[in-house]
Amino acid sequence: MSKPRKTRKPVADIATPVGGGDVADPLRDPSLYFNRELSQLDFNFRVLAQALDESVPLLERLRFLCISCTNLDEFFEIRAATVRHAQDFGSIAPPDGLAPTTLLKRIHERAQELVDAQYRCWNQVLRPEMEDNGVRVLARGTWSARQTRWLRAYFRDEILPVLSPLGLDPAHPFPKILNKSLNIVVVLKGKDAFGRSGHLAIVRAPRSLPRIIQLPERISGGEHDFVFLSAVLSEFVDELFPGMEVKGAYQFRVTRNSELILDEDEVENLALALRDELVGRGYLRAMRLEIAADCPKPIVRTLLENFDLPENAVYRIDGPVNLNRVTQVYDLVQRPELKFPPFQARTLAGTDAMFELVAEGDVLLHHPFDSFAPVLELIKQAAEDPNVLAIKQTLYRTGKDSAIVEHLVQAARNGKDVTVVVELRARFDEEANLGLADRLQEAGVQVVYGVVGYKTHAKMLLVVRREGRKLRRYVHMGTGNYHAGTARGYTDFGLISADPDLGADVHQVFQQLSGLAPAIALKRLLQSPFTLHAGIIARIERETRNALDGKPARIMAKMNALNEAQVVRALYTASQAGVQIDLVIRGACTLRPGVPGISDNIRVRSIVGRFLEHHRVYWFANGGDPELFCASADWLERNLLRRVETCFPILDPELKARVKDEALDNYLADNLNAWELQPDGSYLKLSPADGAMPHSAQSSLLAKLCG
Repeated sequence: MSKPRKTRKPVADIATPVGGGDVADPLRDPSLYFNRELSQLDFNFRVLAQALDESVPLLERLRFLCISCTNLDEFFEIRAATVRHAQDFGSIAPPDGLAPTTLLKRIHERAQELVDAQYRCWNQVLRPEMEDNGVRVLARGTWSARQTRWLRAYFRDEILPVLSPLGLDPAHPFPKILNKSLNIVVVLKGKDAFGRSGHLAIVRAPRSLPRIIQLPERISGGEHDFVFLSAVLSEFVDELFPGMEVKGAYQFRVTRNSELILDEDEVENLALALRDELVGRGYLRAMRLEIAADCPKPIVRTLLENFDLPENAVYRIDGPVNLNRVTQVYDLVQRPELKFPPFQARTLAGTDAMFELVAEGDVLLHHPFDSFAPVLELIKQAAEDPNVLAIKQTLYRTGKDSAIVEHLVQAARNGKDVTVVVELRARFDEEANLGLADRLQEAGVQVVYGVVGYKTHAKMLLVVRREGRKLRRYVHMGTGNYHAGTARGYTDFGLISADPDLGADVHQVFQQLSGLAPAIALKRLLQSPFTLHAGIIARIERETRNALDGKPARIMAKMNALNEAQVVRALYTASQAGVQIDLVIRGACTLRPGVPGISDNIRVRSIVGRFLEHHRVYWFANGGDPELFCASADWLERNLLRRVETCFPILDPELKARVKDEALDNYLADNLNAWELQPDGSYLKLSPADGAMPHSAQSSLLAKLCG
């Protein structure tokens, strides 16, 4: 058993009901829905809580702080930018009823609270504790004379040659400032070589410069002493303006909209159009300005005018504006005692003959506890096996220097028919995927860019192999990307199977993606945008009927986010019928649990721990004959209605029991890393009840599968 422990005040922004509602359908009342954007923003407080948790190793706490900062960047680049677009051009009102103008105001208020908490964590907690442990990030004003001399020489030799300061005057208007780049605004007094009076100048830090500088031990006296580039620039910026007096130097950073918008119906060549859009991505509309806390108000107003931002979009920073860059310290400091202990992922026996292994029965992989190697081996062996005729695969994110890509290239060179569906619009991986597509095409791979208007988010691999007089299909389906790196840090399931019906379904989906095939009934899979949404609703409604009929009725599901309104209403109806519903949702959740008479049978929890929770698992009691699915899709409107997604059943009884035990029962028993969503929108950290054994879902899986 677990008991809740309040770790911070409730999130009033999320919980404030709008009122009103549809009289004909009380389940449409806006007060029954949290706002998705505010809920997503709130997730970062749970991440930040890991940075304050003394049971977490110190450098891992630093990493969690940086993750919360990076997440906030992306939130403004995508989620807040979407709200700004809705404010300017209108949109359909969300279920919670918040108007874009009101929502933007609340976003800035809540984000400011998060930023303040991040810098308190850095200045008052982590930085001092790191220094106590021999890892120092030295601030200006604390440098010794020897350190200062070395840093000045470093500035002159390594930094100064690549800087191009720009004085602002009629001939030098305000420059373009790249998204999330480090900049210094400098206040000057005096005249330059041409007799021009100085006032303001901008110094942009090229991205080629390291944001964290490590001092040599012989100079600093410490093995792990670091300085932010921003501090070095501010300290020695006067060398850029000889003969003039620097009255002040203030770092700043602007976060811009990064959501690419393509009118795909008007685009003849998606790849070419995307290349054109990427050129200007770093200079889209500004969303947020971060600036040194001591910057004078007139300078802030000048920046706001140039970026066309309101006053509430200014974030005055007590520290480096690019705090997330301190994550480099994690990589540079080799101190095992300050990090999570390493683990060895479980290896699967028989991977030297994958086709024979899978022919004997389905193979389930639970990453990162199970190695990703069997997936790589399957593709490698398919590329080399003379009996393999064709390989088809979707690629959403693969990572740099992907072994999968090398195997696919080799397969094409070996004469296999290789088709790869590359999703060019995978956010922030667009440029990498364009290069990936070019590489594959050069090797003779047939590259498909998916379906106009629908991102291909499904994770599928199909291998067609001749065995005697017949062709046999082997498939891999997963909840996560074909990315060996994330397979070591994200929790995901993968299924490798030779089930004929599953193979036929995957084949049909590939036909739809590459050959304009019609949507036909699939035997095993549920698929977005055709049957997954309806299939989930139908199964929730079946549990509702079973509860009313006195049959076993329960729903358990684990996912990253939930906001699809029709699914939420179906869950409310099921709760009213007495269905017990347990949801493990890492991030945004618009469903309000615990409302008497509406959702009092629904519990929602979020798990934040060492690994990023990423698998999607749906379990339905089905009157005593349970159904269990794994999927690439969250219960979000975009995933269920506007993407190509797949949801696959786990049919083998032993594997079905394993998934339920490891991903559902295990996580619902967590009382160390679990946060429970309250009716008012706050999240309460759970702790072991009196006499109860502490239980961490992730730690138990490490002990069970990797011990």
